[in-house]
This record gives sequence, C-alpha cells and structure tokens, in this order.
Amino acid sequence: MSTLLAILDAHDDLPQARDLRERTYQALGDTVVDVGCGGGRAVGELAARGVRAIGVDLNPEMIEVAAERWPAGEFHVADATALPLDDGSVTGYRADKVLHTLAEPGRAVAEARRVLAGGGRAVLVGQDWDTFVIDSGDPELTRTLVHARADGMPNPRAARRYRNLLLDNGFVDVTVEVHTIVYTDATCLPVLATIGEGAWLDDQAARARDDRLFFAIPIFLASGTRAD
Repeated sequence: MSTLLAILDAHDDLPQARDLRERTYQALGDTVVDVGCGGGRAVGELAARGVRAIGVDLNPEMIEVAAERWPAGEFHVADATALPLDDGSVTGYRADKVLHTLAEPGRAVAEARRVLAGGGRAVLVGQDWDTFVIDSGDPELTRTLVHARADGMPNPRAARRYRNLLLDNGFVDVTVEVHTIVYTDATCLPVLATIGEGAWLDDQAARARDDRLFFAIPIFLASGTRAD
C-alpha cells in the first residue's frame, strides 16, 4: 500500500471526515462520478445506496485498489480534464482533494459542466494548503514549512477559488462552506512528515505522545448547479 493511500485511509476513518463525506453526497442524484477517487471509499458508499457510482483517478494503483475494495463501483484510469463520459451523462459530480494537483483546475470544472446533465450538481472539496494550523514551539519555522509545502503543489490555493471556478464555468446557486478537521494524536504524523522533518517532526511526535498535539485543516466545500 502506498504512503498516500495509507494517509487517505487514516483521514477517511476520522468521524469528522465521515460526516463531511455524508454532506458531499447530498442531492447528487442517481449517477455520480467521483473524480480523484483514490481508494474508492466514496464510490463504494454511494454504490451501496443504489447509485451508479463511477470512480476516476489518474493513478492506476489507486484504481486497482479501489476496484478490489469496492466491486459494486465502476472505475477508470483517466484525467480529471478528460473524463471517459458522454456529455450530460451524470447527475452528480464530486471532486475531493484533487483540484490542487492540477495545473489548470478550471479545465476540470469545465469538464464537470460537460458531463453533468442540466440541473446536475457539482461538489468540490479540498484543503487550502496555505491555511494549515499547527501548534509548535517554533511558529516561524512552522509557517515557513507550511508555505514551502504549499508552494510544492501545482495549485495549493485552489480551494479558496472553488466558488469563482464554479461561477466562471456557468454554475448557478453556488454555495461555499468551511469544515475543519482537527487532529490531536499520532494519526496525523504521516501527514506532518510531508511538511517537515528532523527536530521539528520529532517535536510533533513528542506532542502526540504527551497528548499535546494540535493540527487543524480547514476543508472547503463548494457546490453548484449546472444551468439547463
């Protein structure tokens, strides 16, 4: 299992993350594409409700794992900007923690509009990589590390643009919410290890052992309707 998949699994198991997923499933209709599906949990959960759920991910390893874990789903290796779907063929579109990985996230949102039927719902979910909140004995270093990690992403601040991306691509009734995932134990250490190392990471591990760790990630959820 890849490190990324292990991190995603740990995140998805959090009660806060489960509640947020439930929020993203609302009003998606009976045919839903989940773009950047990772290990396929959302696809599996939607399929269990009788939805035709289609998972798409650019990573073949993720698709292989997803198909094994959730056989009721339908999975494809494909790019978020070129979905293997006909025009107007889905009633719901979901993209969770994926637009920050794209050089041109607007192209993915335009593709969402293409594959959605009139009145279909698009849901964009993800973290803004510049807004991580980490308690640390060295706030200045922590700020530097968080910004450096953000700058390593193609579009680290895509989440704060979700509303405008939807509006720019012809979606209406656009809304935005912020939900915060809070970690206070060692569950998040693999994520923190992607931000810093050495003495800084050792300090975070010590905080976890002493029940003094605090790491909060604001998650942005934007949704909109494809106009007829």
